[in-house]
Amino acid sequence: MGEVIGFKDKINADVVRNASSEGRFTIGSKWDWELWRDGKLIDSWSEHNMVTNEGINSLLGVGFDAVTQITEWYICLWKSNTTPLATHTYAVPAYTELPDTDFDEAARQAFTGVVSDQVITNTASKATFTVAAGKSYTVYGGALVGGGTAADTSEDTAGGGVLFCSSAFTGGSKVISAADVLQVTVSITGAHA
Repeated sequence: MGEVIGFKDKINADVVRNASSEGRFTIGSKWDWELWRDGKLIDSWSEHNMVTNEGINSLLGVGFDAVTQITEWYICLWKSNTTPLATHTYAVPAYTELPDTDFDEAARQAFTGVVSDQVITNTASKATFTVAAGKSYTVYGGALVGGGTAADTSEDTAGGGVLFCSSAFTGGSKVISAADVLQVTVSITGAHA
C-alpha cells in the first residue's frame, strides 16, 4: 500500500491601510547676522529661533479669529545672556534690551519683509544698527516684536505688544564697538511637517 504524503500551505495576510497624513504645519525663523567694521565684513553667523506661545497665538488670532493685525514689526537687540523660552512675552521678555541711546538709529529697527514661497524675509531691507560714538557693549541675541503703543521704542514692555520670536547666539556673545554696524536678516518660514 502506498504512502500518502500531505502538503499544507499556510497563508498569512495582513490588511495594510494607507498611512494617514496629519496636516501639521511648522513655523520658525532663521536669523543671519553680519558685523561690519570700517566698511569691511569682519564676522557673520546664522541662528535659529524660539517662536513664543504669544507669537503663535497672535498668528492664529489674526488668521482665524478676527484679531487685529500687527502691521509694523521691529527687531531689537539684547545684552543679557538669556535662553529664549516659549513662555516669554512682550510684557515679560526675560532678556534685557539694549537702549536706543546705544545706536545712531535711536530706535528698534523695522522688519520690512517680503513674502514668497512660504517665507517672509527682510533680505532686501536688512535691519541696521550702528553703534553710537563712545559706546561698546556685548550682544547676546535679538527679538522680533510688534504691536502695542510704542513697539519701535527700545526697552518698551508696556502697551500690549507681541514678542513673536527671539534668537540667542549659540556660539557665544559678540562684542561690538563704536561705529560698528550690525546688520540683521530675519527669514520666517512656514512649512508642512
